[in-house]
Amino acid sequence: MNVLVLNCGSSSLRFQVIATDLAAIEHDADRRLVHGLVERIGSEALITLRAGDGPPVRETAPMRDHRAALDWVLRWLVSPDSQVPVTSLADLHAIGHRVVHGGETLRHSALIDDAVLEQIEDCVPLAPLHNPANLRGIRAARELVGPGVPQVAVFDTSFHSTMPPESFLYAIPYPLYVRHRVRRYGFHGTSHRYVAWRYRHLTGRSAEDTNIITLHLGNGCSACAIKGGEALDTSMGMTPMEGLVMGTRAGDLDASVALFLHHTEGMSFEEIDAMLNKQSGLLGLSGLTNDMRDLLAEEREHQDRRARLAIDIFCLRVRKYIGAYLARMNGADAIVFTGGIGEHAAEVRRRITADMDFLGIALDPEANARIVGGVEGSIGAAGSRIQTWVIPTNEELVIARDTVRCVEGVAQRW
Repeated sequence: MNVLVLNCGSSSLRFQVIATDLAAIEHDADRRLVHGLVERIGSEALITLRAGDGPPVRETAPMRDHRAALDWVLRWLVSPDSQVPVTSLADLHAIGHRVVHGGETLRHSALIDDAVLEQIEDCVPLAPLHNPANLRGIRAARELVGPGVPQVAVFDTSFHSTMPPESFLYAIPYPLYVRHRVRRYGFHGTSHRYVAWRYRHLTGRSAEDTNIITLHLGNGCSACAIKGGEALDTSMGMTPMEGLVMGTRAGDLDASVALFLHHTEGMSFEEIDAMLNKQSGLLGLSGLTNDMRDLLAEEREHQDRRARLAIDIFCLRVRKYIGAYLARMNGADAIVFTGGIGEHAAEVRRRITADMDFLGIALDPEANARIVGGVEGSIGAAGSRIQTWVIPTNEELVIARDTVRCVEGVAQRW
């Protein structure tokens, strides 16, 4: 089965075609045929395409909206230029969509029908920056490929639906939860779920024997405590802004700061929201960039004080969550790094885990330096009570596999 995986952002469209079926899932034999990214939708779009393991190809084309972008991608896929075994839309057997927020009702991946579409729309107030873009991708795909191709929604929030009330409730008046479902939902669930599965695959553990802390560190960052193979707690909250320091998001913050800025700076709540989401985090602290690679270079080459400060605060926040989750879980077997920073920045991993030997955490410096650039493996020192791993995430594979499971009527497994 050829599954087209779509991930629509506000002005972008990521896609992959993955060949998989129930047998391929069982034997870990899925094949990625092609992947690409369309950026700057709404103007002269920048398109990056890569078939198999071949070199990337870059093009530009005017694209008015997500429908135009998807139409361009579909036309390219069925053309000889794509060099993949998709000669017509009939060779695309299903479409899987990343959807950020499923709320409390959409706890598992689901075949998209009118009722599911309405439930995703109901979650727009909870994820106003993300769900509308996801919906545009779904509607464009429905229009362009027709009703004959099944489509599946895979939710970032689903994996965290196993959290107990003591993990997801805020200490605010309970009727606000009853009326408006104000609570912690968590995000990056597809990533946390993948690396937990991959850790089990690499170590031979069962789901019930999987007790780990997963750290998805990229432009967006989150931590997840996984006990018995299921999410017990996570750092992101009702929205993706809570928790760790991120590229442009503030993470944990005294809620009174918003009121203080409203009164003293005259900022509207919309301006405060934009500041906390788009102008804070590494960017706000450093005044330079939200890119960890550039901050590490500035610190190394120019001893930039604010670059160092941003990195140190970033690492300290992660350390605090590791400590909290070790207490929450009464220990863990491993810490797993993933995401752009987690997979590539050995120096950040070193700083996060430094001086944690009391907790049984210590890195092998040579392994930590060696395992970068999409390589997976253990970076923990021999004999460490809590092992440390790097496992590159693969959210698209989870989406493709869940799409197959939904189409075939097979129960989703964490």
